[in-house]
Amino acid sequence: MTAVAEAYAGEDPDSALVDQAASGDSRAFKQLYERHYKRVYALCLRMTASPESAEECTQEAFIKAWRKLDTFNKQSRFSTWLHTLASRTTLDYLRKHKSWLKLVFSQEEEAIPEAQGPSLEQGNLELSSLDKLLCRLPERARVVFTLHGVEGYRHVEIAEMLGISSGASRAQYHRARNLLQEWLNHEAE
Repeated sequence: MTAVAEAYAGEDPDSALVDQAASGDSRAFKQLYERHYKRVYALCLRMTASPESAEECTQEAFIKAWRKLDTFNKQSRFSTWLHTLASRTTLDYLRKHKSWLKLVFSQEEEAIPEAQGPSLEQGNLELSSLDKLLCRLPERARVVFTLHGVEGYRHVEIAEMLGISSGASRAQYHRARNLLQEWLNHEAE
């Protein structure tokens, strides 16, 4: 292990659980799941604008994490690796279900209903006002805004993930910001 990897491993609160889970300990992986479920679900919900799709993407991301845990090289935190995996899983989902999503969600007109997603404590995670507005954004603008504004990806990384130029990523981000600002101003009136 390199010095950089050791430094990250020492700082990562999930390091011991990751090692145990990578050795086949399903209880350790369950603990990782419980620690990260809500944030992964929130990311998937922001990207899909659908509680059902977000749940499906969340589950798929954790299945992939379990299967690929031995490829995690500890050059970054487990949470960073998991969120990258969840982002890519959700993007794959959106590509596969694009025509279905267009039928269900209007690109700009309709807002998502008062939706709730599952939580680990048998309760529900309610969408915040911002999340409700995010769900109204056109798909590409919503995905770019979530990846850049919420998750902190750079436009170059987003462009690579989506197969677009970094300029298009920036344009979609600004489009999303302008629409959100417009809707927030309208709600304040």
